[in-house]
Amino acid sequence: MRLRNWIAVLVSVLLLAGAGFVGFLVNRSTVQAVETVHQNDTTALGANNGTLTGQLQKNSVKELTFLLGQLAVRLSADDPVDRAVLALAARKSVTFQYGLITTDLEGDFLTASRTSGLPSPGDAAWDPLWAKVRTDRYGFSGVMRAGDTVVAAVAIPVIVGGGVVGYLVGLNEVAHTSLHGYIRELRSETHTTMIVDSAGRIGAASDDALVGGAVHDEIKASLNREDAQFVEYAENGTDMIAVVVGGLASDWSYVRTQTKASFDGAVYSRSQTLNLTLLAMLVIGVVGITLLGYRTQIQRRRADERFQALFQHAPDLVSVLDEAGRIIFSSPSAVSVLGFEVGALVGHSVFDVVHPDDQRQMRDRLTRLLTDPSGVLRLQCRVRTADGQFRWFDFTASNQMDNPALVGVVINARDISENRAFQERLEHEAQHDPLTGLPNRRRMQDRLCSSLRSESVAVLFVDLDGFKPVNDAHGHEVGDELLRQVADRLSACVRSTDVLARVGGDEFVMLMPGVHDRADVEAMSSRVGYVLELPFRIDGYEISISASVGVHMAPAAADPDEALRAADHAMYEIKYSRRLPAGAIVRVGRHRATD
Repeated sequence: MRLRNWIAVLVSVLLLAGAGFVGFLVNRSTVQAVETVHQNDTTALGANNGTLTGQLQKNSVKELTFLLGQLAVRLSADDPVDRAVLALAARKSVTFQYGLITTDLEGDFLTASRTSGLPSPGDAAWDPLWAKVRTDRYGFSGVMRAGDTVVAAVAIPVIVGGGVVGYLVGLNEVAHTSLHGYIRELRSETHTTMIVDSAGRIGAASDDALVGGAVHDEIKASLNREDAQFVEYAENGTDMIAVVVGGLASDWSYVRTQTKASFDGAVYSRSQTLNLTLLAMLVIGVVGITLLGYRTQIQRRRADERFQALFQHAPDLVSVLDEAGRIIFSSPSAVSVLGFEVGALVGHSVFDVVHPDDQRQMRDRLTRLLTDPSGVLRLQCRVRTADGQFRWFDFTASNQMDNPALVGVVINARDISENRAFQERLEHEAQHDPLTGLPNRRRMQDRLCSSLRSESVAVLFVDLDGFKPVNDAHGHEVGDELLRQVADRLSACVRSTDVLARVGGDEFVMLMPGVHDRADVEAMSSRVGYVLELPFRIDGYEISISASVGVHMAPAAADPDEALRAADHAMYEIKYSRRLPAGAIVRVGRHRATD
């Protein structure tokens, strides 16, 4: 009997030792899988934010190009006329209110909108700007100091007769740019987000106090690379980690830093706890022979606790699917992210909560993933919350069917609804007039091109008569409100299939696809003239204006620019025929159909 007891103890010890060793391997494999998903997700987030950052910087190039189109500069040194023109343009600018500068082909300053507070022309931060603008037709400087102010510059060439004759440089105070405002919104207690130039100087940060400073030397060594980099370093005795994403249009980089402990999160601490638990199980197996009968039940319970402990504190939604797409595990974050009770999704198909329009794509991608034992996929789709709404999520799925601790597809999902909304808002602003909300010239031209491929289009070019005196007499605020009311009246005139766009200061264009009868177009022209001749009431003033409407019937497959030019000329014929005596010759010839 005693021998049997020793044999039972020995068997118990061997079984528990074997289980402990296997559990250690499973624990390490699971931690590595979660770390891989976490690093991929962090890299993807950095790439997304880097893309948005690049878009904001390109928007500044577009704004500077727009300002150049409105300027008439002589490119002379210390020219008082140029200084006045540049100062007026800087005040109207959103991004370059700090100042504008004209330079010669060598980059030497000619005239600036301000007489003081300019960065030194010899600052090394100018070098990347001049190197890039001469090849890519736009360039970004590094971060510079202009006295006590931290600034950055954007430059584009001034082209006359097909040749570059100089450059227009826009200065922005980096602490007040839309880029810094966006990065500030990313502030968190656990990490710091920064946008740095190629020399490591900080141009935007989630912490205002960092702007104008420099990143750690270890991070500087990883800048100016196309791929994402993870950099580990020590700062004030604390182990740190940074993700660095380069390749932005400005040759700047996106950097996010945090402590190594916060990056690793609870997974590693839970891993150590599990290792100690396994050791305790070995001791218990040796000391308590009576626990041998409960070995299977204890191991099963411990395995479940270990699995949930890995994901309990994950900030994203973590799920495990079987090969049929059924959810066999859902992290507790489903409560805060989707609103479902803990365990409510287990047993249901993942496609029950995926938007119908996204289900086919997700089925195809998951099917291909199951054929690749080490495969990882990324996709974005809409997921239904408990209250029936759909939100956008970024999915990272890893095939862990061969992992004995998981035996499924591990999905890490992050809510990106706000990022998508921000991106869609940027796209909307790029194609719409900010004052009236109408489509802008670019949007109108795209629609005209697509319509003319298949059908005829009637083009009405509307120019307001008497708008400038309103601005001069009552100020720009009244003028802006007048333009908004004009847009509202014109919007009430068009059909649901028509397009109404604001293409200039007081110019609007109507597109009427599929209209063949000129009488219908003339009726629309008369309606526009009638509604705009009715008095406008703004801030207690009764304001009266009129409009000149040029009409052109463009046949299918016609050249869009020619169609706009014809409507523009027709409008000017009407406008000037009202001013000239009978028999006078009307001369027209200006066309602004293209930027």
